[in-house]
Amino acid sequence: MPQGFYDEGKTMSVKTIFYSYSGITRGIAEKIQEACGGDLVEVKTVKPYSKISAYSMGCYRAMKGECDSIEPASIDVSASDIIVIGTPVWAFRATPAINGAVEALTGCGGKTAVLFATCGGMAKDTLPLLAEALAAKDVRIAGEYVFDKNDVQDRDKTDALIAAVKSAEGSDEEP
Repeated sequence: MPQGFYDEGKTMSVKTIFYSYSGITRGIAEKIQEACGGDLVEVKTVKPYSKISAYSMGCYRAMKGECDSIEPASIDVSASDIIVIGTPVWAFRATPAINGAVEALTGCGGKTAVLFATCGGMAKDTLPLLAEALAAKDVRIAGEYVFDKNDVQDRDKTDALIAAVKSAEGSDEEP
């Protein structure tokens, strides 16, 4: 697997962080890692959701912007140039696990991120709210991509996301 990609004389390091309840978000995250290299960090909830609790408590907690306790409990991105964050959409919001991942980020000040969400229909405020939480941690957003149930197999859409990751500016740039 590639360790990173080469951009204007510098090897860029990517850390792709994601939560995947059904495997769809994981599939896109793996495609990003395959194309761009870097670390793949799958966030897991300390207390896994059942099918019933995912749609009852999980969606309720997502609507309120709450965080789940996650593993890993801390995610250091200080050695990465670009952060990619992927989440399923629950109740038009990022999952509580990804909210927890944003809280768990360390070394993210001044970094650049590309966001993606997977959903059955509409993402609504998912990525803007996630971008707002990251901006509060001094992370610049270079792109936001939504994959609905028809987009997940769309190679052009995945290629556009990968191109955004590859063209995102490194952490030395001012937002």
